[in-house]
Amino acid sequence: MNVIAALLRAVAELGSLEAACAKVGLSRAVASALLRAQADTLEPRQVVAAAPPPAAAPPAGVHRVRVFSDGAARGNPGPAGAGAVVVDEGGRTLARLGKYLGPHETNNVAEYEAALLGLRGALELGARQVELVADSLLVIEQLKGNWKVKMAHLVPLHAEAKRLLGRFEKASLRHVPREQNKAADEMSNRAIDEKMA
Repeated sequence: MNVIAALLRAVAELGSLEAACAKVGLSRAVASALLRAQADTLEPRQVVAAAPPPAAAPPAGVHRVRVFSDGAARGNPGPAGAGAVVVDEGGRTLARLGKYLGPHETNNVAEYEAALLGLRGALELGARQVELVADSLLVIEQLKGNWKVKMAHLVPLHAEAKRLLGRFEKASLRHVPREQNKAADEMSNRAIDEKMA
């Protein structure tokens, strides 16, 4: 069964995304990622056209960045948040990002949402090269293509992450122990505590 088709039918039938998510068995975060990815395939030029003009880009010094990402789900599933910290080549923090994902989400979804949050932040800063650093072995190995994406609800998140990575001139992925990812972990937990939008 095509999950996107089922989701769209449920939205048309029930009139709201929340009700459709409940019927199809998806979280709002996953459903939103699915719909965004589908919309991008329908109107890819519009997405590119919406990017800021080169004159509005950040200073030339923001060329290569490192994105630290981490997701948290208290209870797994439970209250969840995504966190990311973007740093320049010298280790200077350029952005601290957090996003509350809702009261009932899994850790794997939170980890992917954190990577997406950080990659979007790097693109907004005008970075042309990125290194995505995460303590989620699942996310890193799936994005490298070493592990298959077996869970259907992770497929759209994986696809969106691959699409975002493809927008950089150069992208690399690195797994680190949790102790080396404390700043992103702090942001993911703040996102839950402060219900960051």
